[in-house]
Amino acid sequence: MFQTLYSYFWWERLWLPANLTWADLEDRDGRVYAKASDLYITLPLAFLFLVVRHLFETYVATPLAGLLNVKEKVRLKATPNAVLEKFYAATSKHPKQADVEMLSKKSGCTVRQVERWFRRRRNQDRPSLLKKFREASWRFTFYLIAFIAGMAVIVDKPWFYDLREVWKGYPIQSVLPSQYWYYMIELSFYWSLLFSIASDVKRKDFKEQIIHHVATIILISFSWFANYVRAGTLIMAVHDSSDYLLESAKMFNYAGWRNTCNNIFIVFAAVFIITRLVILPFWIMHCTMVYPLDLYPAFFGYYFFNFMMVVLQSLHIFWAYLIIRMAQKFITGKVVEDERSDREETDNSEEEEEVAKNGPLSNGHPVLNNNHRENRLSAPDPRAATSCHRPGPSGRSTPGPRSARRAPPLLRSGAAALPHTHRWCPSTSHLLP
Repeated sequence: MFQTLYSYFWWERLWLPANLTWADLEDRDGRVYAKASDLYITLPLAFLFLVVRHLFETYVATPLAGLLNVKEKVRLKATPNAVLEKFYAATSKHPKQADVEMLSKKSGCTVRQVERWFRRRRNQDRPSLLKKFREASWRFTFYLIAFIAGMAVIVDKPWFYDLREVWKGYPIQSVLPSQYWYYMIELSFYWSLLFSIASDVKRKDFKEQIIHHVATIILISFSWFANYVRAGTLIMAVHDSSDYLLESAKMFNYAGWRNTCNNIFIVFAAVFIITRLVILPFWIMHCTMVYPLDLYPAFFGYYFFNFMMVVLQSLHIFWAYLIIRMAQKFITGKVVEDERSDREETDNSEEEEEVAKNGPLSNGHPVLNNNHRENRLSAPDPRAATSCHRPGPSGRSTPGPRSARRAPPLLRSGAAALPHTHRWCPSTSHLLP
């Protein structure tokens, strides 16, 4: 059974044009051809990439974050509560209003305290700023080196200037050592991204990221099997041309260099649109869809390769839409944030409304004495906002001590009290491949 499947999988008619066999691609006369067995090395290299990444993030990215003054926000932790934690882990991280009221009765907390507990608990699970910076630093370093190396591989080749040269002599095209290593390193890196995706920073396009990594791995592998190596090197170089710009923009965003981040993002958006929405579909995909038919009839490999190219291009259109929407908001002066990012929640929104109506709050209730001016300048006690108070005889929660009363959010010190009015630069985390 296994032997039958193996034989059918490697049937020449699936991978090669008519009248050609694998024997035509055996090494001879000093000429080396692409072989499926060459890709075995990519899995060990992928794990090596994970080790190198860990060392890079520890000994390079972390000190660099310190030099750029990447600061962590102070996050208030949710008070341990077995009832709320069980619901959070087993049912939902975003309870509906009916669930909040039910949990309020079970836990002995007020509705406001339950809502605040879930906000803080969700924030605990969000990646830290340092983690985001280290991940962006690693990807920036790889993409920049890969782009420079890729251009060095193809810039002196005739098919870089005349795309018809891509198919000259196909499939009897030997592989150069530079092409071999370019393929092995790129494929190994994307394997490592797939292996680490569960622990990397998660964004709203998590599913699209998985589809992208899988499609990229399939495309690189298939183009090697079918000896689409010349076309493959062009596609990888086009992809790497904008990725390092995105990652560098994220690094400067995390470091607080807003103007630098904004300028790099504008350059990135222009490069991305030109390479992914113009060069790739109208030059590269035209080359892979039209020119081969002048040499041989269409076969399964031809359809499969171009189908995967269409899948990849669909993701490019999706990400271009997000980029253009962010750029439009930036140009019109609106608040712009990464369309895919998971925003950190604060405890301020509800309290600011109460402050505007009733003045300062203490444990979610107005301060009714004349000493609240003193409390505005004192740091709030985190326990006051997360501990649960059962209603007193009057039906209201028993207010905490004077030191625990919360000052108006806009008067508190620290970045958490500032409204998000000037943050726009994307933390787009692999918007792209």
